[in-house]
Amino acid sequence: MGIELIILLLAVLAVIAVYFVLKTAKLLIVNTIMGLVILAVGNIVFNLDIPYSPMALLVCALGGIPGAGLVILLHVFGIAFLQPN
Repeated sequence: MGIELIILLLAVLAVIAVYFVLKTAKLLIVNTIMGLVILAVGNIVFNLDIPYSPMALLVCALGGIPGAGLVILLHVFGIAFLQPN
């Protein structure tokens, strides 16, 4: 009886942990998609000509919305993410 109760308690704790991990992952995925969309829309609407380099996409994917803003600001000020000559 005691071992079944311990297993049941561990299973409930595992379900709760998985729920919180998936809830956090959902927010990260949405933030990543929004960051990439903002980069693409900024390129199209404002004609920024930011190259879709692996580094720019990585910053937008990991940073999300703030990452896209950072890439756009660094490009506008001529610091990074410029067109190759």
